[in-house]
Amino acid sequence: MSAAKPSLDERIVALRTVTEAGAGRIPADVLDNARALLAQTEARRSRSPEHTVVGVFGATGSGKSSLVNALVGDEVAVAHVRRPTTSEALAVTWEAAGASELLDWLEVRERVERSTPFDARASKLVLVDLPDVDSVEASNRAVAERLAGQVDALIWVVDPQKYADDVLHAQFIAPHAKHAAVTLVVLNQVDLLSADDRAAVVKSLQAIVERDGIPRARVLPVSALTGDGIDALRKAIGDLAASKAVRDARLSADVQTLAARIDDPGSPQKVSAKSAARLRDEVGTAAGVDIVASAVARSYRKRSGQATGWPLVSWIGRLRADPLTRLGLGPKRRGDDPDVHRTSMPLLSAGAQARMSMAVRTFTDDAGAGVSAPWRAAARTTAEHALDSLPATLDLAIARTPLPAKGSWWWVLVGIVQWIATIAGLGGALWLVGTALLPTFGLPAFPLPAVEEGPLTGWAIPTLLLIAAVLVGIVLGLLSAALSAVAAGGRRRRTRRRLLAAVDEVVQRDVVTPVATALEQARAVSAALQIARR
Repeated sequence: MSAAKPSLDERIVALRTVTEAGAGRIPADVLDNARALLAQTEARRSRSPEHTVVGVFGATGSGKSSLVNALVGDEVAVAHVRRPTTSEALAVTWEAAGASELLDWLEVRERVERSTPFDARASKLVLVDLPDVDSVEASNRAVAERLAGQVDALIWVVDPQKYADDVLHAQFIAPHAKHAAVTLVVLNQVDLLSADDRAAVVKSLQAIVERDGIPRARVLPVSALTGDGIDALRKAIGDLAASKAVRDARLSADVQTLAARIDDPGSPQKVSAKSAARLRDEVGTAAGVDIVASAVARSYRKRSGQATGWPLVSWIGRLRADPLTRLGLGPKRRGDDPDVHRTSMPLLSAGAQARMSMAVRTFTDDAGAGVSAPWRAAARTTAEHALDSLPATLDLAIARTPLPAKGSWWWVLVGIVQWIATIAGLGGALWLVGTALLPTFGLPAFPLPAVEEGPLTGWAIPTLLLIAAVLVGIVLGLLSAALSAVAAGGRRRRTRRRLLAAVDEVVQRDVVTPVATALEQARAVSAALQIARR
């Protein structure tokens, strides 16, 4: 079952959405036409909605004025041959009360009021006789073109000689093909045709009008001279005027016609989590996430070595700058005001900038798949604007991110053991040195106690202290280095996760969301066009 036709109000809302969301993406002249149509629609709906305006259009010699006279039942067109110029339209109004403002808006100054009803069902009718659509006078043609876009219903009048006239069909009937519901096609002067010729011309005219875009077109053969078919035409006009929806049908057709001329931007796919994650990773790498993560790991290992290494040599590590301090992320700098704190990482290299730009463009192109070129370009422009400030914003985000840079609890325990071992080793060494040197100064040597039992029997205890201290220092140093390497790897991974989370927040705010918003406008315009066209 087909979906219900949108109401005029729904079409107006849809077209307004197109004009608002399409700024900068849809050609300016198209948007100007859409805004003008919205203004025209509002103007018509606010002026005498109970009156139906029917325009009578035709080429030179089609007998429009004679047909109007026949419909009115009076020589109204002849009575107004003294109109200032032939560009003046003539309005015949039944029950004219309230129609004055409407006719002012239509710019129809020549008016005739009728007191007798046109039709029992259509009491409030305005029948407008228009200048020839093929007039050599540009002003005449301009009036016909303008009112063709304003009247509620259209009557196209042709004659047997020029019923296939290209001006009328190509430039008037075909452009108004969407208005089939409020259109009548009249073949006038059928009194000049035989019965067989009349049937042939009617059939030919029907085929031409169908090619104009009006399917199942109904052609009304009439003769303004003899009155043949006038009653049927009067009834058809009465049917149009009696319909409360004729004005809205006309305005809806206007919206449909204009919407059909606007290119559908298409509907983009929703931004995938995978695409956003790939953007985050690429931008994070370009911004130095891996550099900082590596610095955290190296800083941890450096400080671990200082805290757990052999005290006699571990101090050498203090002579080297801490990797985090070199990046401006050491403990002192990280205590600064986070709103102004920046890292000391070098400016992005040309390669890093290219990588970041490529990542943003790739993401935008992937996100914009399915939309037309102007909308992809708009999304790309949005992303490129973010690129200008992205490096500085990312640097600030990295500087604000808490890093797992604190030492481990076991450093203290290992350090204590190392100092105990070092002190013991130094004691043993001094004991041995004293034992060897004191006799040279005429002093009694220290006694050298030895192990009396076990596998180390006979070994001097000071010697064992020295050897044990060295072995403990070496073993603890190796174990601590291995444990530090494992812990540093974990901190590198945690740092990378935290920094990527910070990068993701920036990327989502400055790139993903603006691009998605720009592309959602394409989706909104596409959906609105579908409503306006249906």
